[in-house]
Amino acid sequence: MSLAGKFATVGGATLASRIFGFARETMMAAALGTGPMADVFYAAFRFPNLFRRLFAEGAFNAAFVPLFSKEIEENGLEGAKRFSEQVFGVLFSALFVITLVMELAMPLIVRFIIAPGFAGDPDKFDMTVRLSMVMFPYLICMSLMAMMSGMLNSLHRYFAAAIAPVFLNVVLIAVLGYGVYQGANPERMAHYLAWGVLVAGILQLAVVAIDVRRAGIRFGFRMPKMTPKIRRLIALAVPAAITGGVIQINQIIGQAVASGKEGAIAALQYADRLYQLPLGVVGVAGGVVLLPELSRALKAGNVAEASHVQNRTIEFVLFLTVPAAFGLMAISPEITRVLYERGAFMPETTALVAAIMTVYAFGLPAFALTKALQPAFYARENTKLPMRFTLIAVVINSVLAISLFPILAERGIALAEVVSGWTNVVLLASTLVISGQLRFDSLLLRRIPLILIAGGAMAGAVKFAAVHYSRWFQPETPFLVQLGGIILLLAIALVVYFGLVLATGGVNRALLKRLVKRG
Repeated sequence: MSLAGKFATVGGATLASRIFGFARETMMAAALGTGPMADVFYAAFRFPNLFRRLFAEGAFNAAFVPLFSKEIEENGLEGAKRFSEQVFGVLFSALFVITLVMELAMPLIVRFIIAPGFAGDPDKFDMTVRLSMVMFPYLICMSLMAMMSGMLNSLHRYFAAAIAPVFLNVVLIAVLGYGVYQGANPERMAHYLAWGVLVAGILQLAVVAIDVRRAGIRFGFRMPKMTPKIRRLIALAVPAAITGGVIQINQIIGQAVASGKEGAIAALQYADRLYQLPLGVVGVAGGVVLLPELSRALKAGNVAEASHVQNRTIEFVLFLTVPAAFGLMAISPEITRVLYERGAFMPETTALVAAIMTVYAFGLPAFALTKALQPAFYARENTKLPMRFTLIAVVINSVLAISLFPILAERGIALAEVVSGWTNVVLLASTLVISGQLRFDSLLLRRIPLILIAGGAMAGAVKFAAVHYSRWFQPETPFLVQLGGIILLLAIALVVYFGLVLATGGVNRALLKRLVKRG
């Protein structure tokens, strides 16, 4: 399968997950709005998500994949199986201890980390503690799933690991439907959702575990033992865990700052969900596929192939995130109204979420480029330098979030994350270029301006259309008419953008054909 086909496989599965995620968020917005229970649920759910990024996605995509790939090359599947058993024993034992400690310390964690602003409201505080305790074991499922996903990616099996997140959204949609059927109040609905998260985690783990067995690898639990290979994994994984969780770390900081204002956490979450669609499809697909591709090229000493893969990945990321960013900037009020404004989600909330989303849009290419640049370090087993850059970005985010929140409220927190994201990109890219590990080829340098021009023209076209058909997007307009308006705007965006990039050579026609054919 071609590189483009692999992107399409992972990106397509991620797109399905994000679409179900939109359905979930739309139902949650209608059921909870930006009321206190929405703040409580999202605050509680953010914490296991942070640890999922720290201990799962970041650490294992960065550290486990190169080492597992090396085991396959040097010792075959049997050697990779032995290594997997060693890792599984250490990982499961560590996760069990961490979960136990966190469960016992949850009241302190909520008070000082998750939501300090809730401390003055005993009901919100106690509810956040309870929901956090229910959902935190989700970390065990997600971390073990990440390990098995890394194994599957190294074996060129991308689909199961990419489709597994769909189950979280499917389960939560079912839970929301059950809650509505039962006439559950917001507090009861939040309890249902918390237990739904835990059930979904078990299902997701089962999906990838079954595919690992189908790939011919079966392993059991071994008592944890610190072998040289495990020490090497830990040495790589700890910095990578911090690096891979930079967005979640920044969001935890923003959440702690925002917890002092009613509804701020929920508003940030709704805006976050909207820009996560293109970020997930492009950024996650790029990072997941790029790391094993780069690892193989570098292990084989094929520097030219590694450079080609890096340039095409950056091109692919910009090709899809630039128009998405311009589009979100141009029509964020219309998108927010159609997706969210119903039930407990009021027009004033639409204006707030749209404003936050517009700010996030400026950072969308940066968040995706970070995932495309970090594998260049990870494939060379260098995880410490990206970690240092991440820490710099986190400090910048913290200072800006605290400074801007009193002035710009939720938009200040979003702006802090955007500035932090672009800082990380500049540090990563400049280091790779200076060290000679990344050389921008002539094709990439020629296509970037063409992509920017096409994206800008597309934004102008859809903004003009949105104003011209503004009557379609009024609050009193029927939902199907509003939905039809959004579909029309998306159609205009696709025609204008793809027409321009194809006419000017801003994208490789062969790349598009491979994406359509999926390799």
